Amino acid sequence: MGIEGISITLYTETVTGYDDFNREIVETKAVTVDNVVVGQPSSEDITSEINVSGKRAVYNLAIPKDDQNDWTNKVVEFYGKKWRTIGVPTQFMDGYMGESWPWNKQIKVEEYE
Repeated sequence: MGIEGISITLYTETVTGYDDFNREIVETKAVTVDNVVVGQPSSEDITSEINVSGKRAVYNLAIPKDDQNDWTNKVVEFYGKKWRTIGVPTQFMDGYMGESWPWNKQIKVEEYE
């Protein structure tokens, strides 16, 4: 049996205009992303992330190769809770993870709610 991911909700934001004070008007949409693998970061990853960003990584997400969403500093929902992604996803070369491996991006998340 191979590894299978779960469906998570990614909250995307789109600027739809500007108000009278020239502030952005933002629309938030919930997008379901299938086959995301949720894993735990190593102790070294947690310590490194705290030292670099001051944020405590709780999970790593492996994102499918065909996903085109923006994951940078976004809110995601899975396991009945909301989380915030930390920084920019790490993207691997297609051959690096193996051609049959369906994921090529990874991002850490911290508790949000």
